[in-house]
Amino acid sequence: MWLNHSYFKYMTGFILALISIYLLSLLDAFAPIGTIISTLFYPILIAGFFYYICKPIVHVLSKLKFVPRTFAILFVYASGAGLFYLLYRLLAATIQSQVSNLSSNLPEDLKKSAQEAEKTIEENDMGVVSLSSIRQKATSFFSDLASAAGDHATEIFSALTGAATVLVVVPFVLFFLLKDGHRLLPFLMNFIPAQHQEEGKKILKDIDQTLGAYIIGQITVAFTDGVLMYIGYLIIGIDYALVLSIFVFLTAVVPFFGPLLGVLPAVVVSLTQDPAMVIYVFIIMIVVQQLEGNIVAPVVLGNRLNVHPLTIILLLIVTAALYGFIGMLIAVPLYAVLKVTLKNLYHFYRLRRIQT
Repeated sequence: MWLNHSYFKYMTGFILALISIYLLSLLDAFAPIGTIISTLFYPILIAGFFYYICKPIVHVLSKLKFVPRTFAILFVYASGAGLFYLLYRLLAATIQSQVSNLSSNLPEDLKKSAQEAEKTIEENDMGVVSLSSIRQKATSFFSDLASAAGDHATEIFSALTGAATVLVVVPFVLFFLLKDGHRLLPFLMNFIPAQHQEEGKKILKDIDQTLGAYIIGQITVAFTDGVLMYIGYLIIGIDYALVLSIFVFLTAVVPFFGPLLGVLPAVVVSLTQDPAMVIYVFIIMIVVQQLEGNIVAPVVLGNRLNVHPLTIILLLIVTAALYGFIGMLIAVPLYAVLKVTLKNLYHFYRLRRIQT
């Protein structure tokens, strides 16, 4: 009888599970779980990011004779602190000066540029464009923006406090990840049946290698983009070149759209300095992207991810709409992990069928 068919039983169980989840969500039964996940997400994400950067160094040092793993981790921490201090001594004064000048001069420069644009429109619009309408819309926009900032002042303060807490917690989480991370694979293998130990071990190793290759590779690509853009900014003589190139480095960790977001501040600055300079900014960006796509990325990333560019673009568009910048940041590695996992599972499934 069809009631006894396994398909009917599975579908009935699945539907009952969905109904139970829906009813529990109406009762806010998942609220504590959501709070736990949101609290732990950013510390684990940031610590995991630095884990894959520091892990190769710790692994090499811990292989040396008479070098305990804990000492290797502390050496990496001390080296990182020393490098940060060196960069601070070399660049802090320039960055502080450029940021100070940018924050104090940019509003006035933008105002002058707007006045010049308004004058140009008045001389050439022939009654097509209404300046009063533009001015009214601009005033309304900035007024609404200021009002929204005031209304969300508490949320902004809470976000800053949360960020400070995350920065304090991350070093401790990172320390224990580096210290005991090598024990994770044997621990996970305990949950895999004995007949699937080989498959499980290969999948976990592939996931680990994929994440490590992507994170280190993308950081290298972003750093290269920042350096090349800085050289380009110096060549064209744009103001605040160092700060603008650092912004490119921070956004370039996101493929495709990151470099585009990174040049937006340079476009704004170039408009206040010389509108024709915008063309040079875009030319530099195109040259840097060509160098990255044809030389840097193939050497650094290779074919490990093997994700089609169109797939990456679609992933970034969807995750940006759902989860913002963080979604764009984790979309590609998460997709690569799922792809590696499913590919290995399918490969092992075919081998099993051939053997039987």
